[in-house]
Amino acid sequence: MNEILTWILDLVQSVDPVLRTALAGVGMLLETSVLVGLVVPGDTIVIVASTAVANVVEYVALVLTVIVGSLAGESIGFLLGRLFGPRIRSSRLGQRIGERQWRVAQRYTDRRAGIAVFISRFLPVLHSLVPLTAGMSTMRYRTFMSWTIPACTIWAASYVGVGWLAAGSYRELSSQLHWAGAVFVAIIVAFLILVALAKWLLGRLEARHMERQDGDADDD
Repeated sequence: MNEILTWILDLVQSVDPVLRTALAGVGMLLETSVLVGLVVPGDTIVIVASTAVANVVEYVALVLTVIVGSLAGESIGFLLGRLFGPRIRSSRLGQRIGERQWRVAQRYTDRRAGIAVFISRFLPVLHSLVPLTAGMSTMRYRTFMSWTIPACTIWAASYVGVGWLAAGSYRELSSQLHWAGAVFVAIIVAFLILVALAKWLLGRLEARHMERQDGDADDD
């Protein structure tokens, strides 16, 4: 396993750092822009790029680039929602998402406002729909950005940090341990499991919150 993993990591690291960082930023722009995030694996792109980080300067550069790419993509989604939201929702691509998903995202944004913007960055499907529905709502762009900036910052720092930690640990241990590759895989898998559990828990908590609000509305 060590030989294969070393070859893969060396291949990623052989890419020019500027190009590698720029590709991660573009990947995040696509991942967070209108509906493209449903097919572009931004998290995978970022983790792969982060395995080639060699020092703190490259770490900071990659994190900042990922944040800028994310914010640019979400800003595009917000603007398109403001200008063409209903048209996108009724388009062929919008219909493939499903009317139920649109209703959930719209109701979630209307009721949770800025908190919905923050939390949606960590939830599947909603992270692509909420910028659009926020743009379709009365939410101001300044409010939208004030909530999505910290969310994108946490996301970027976490993903880049884990990729850097896993690859760095492997490189330190690979010459001493035959099972160093297992350490790399274990770090990545453990992180992805934690992310999946966190997304599931957030989704459950938000679903219960919406159900309580629905119940309170019915009582009124």
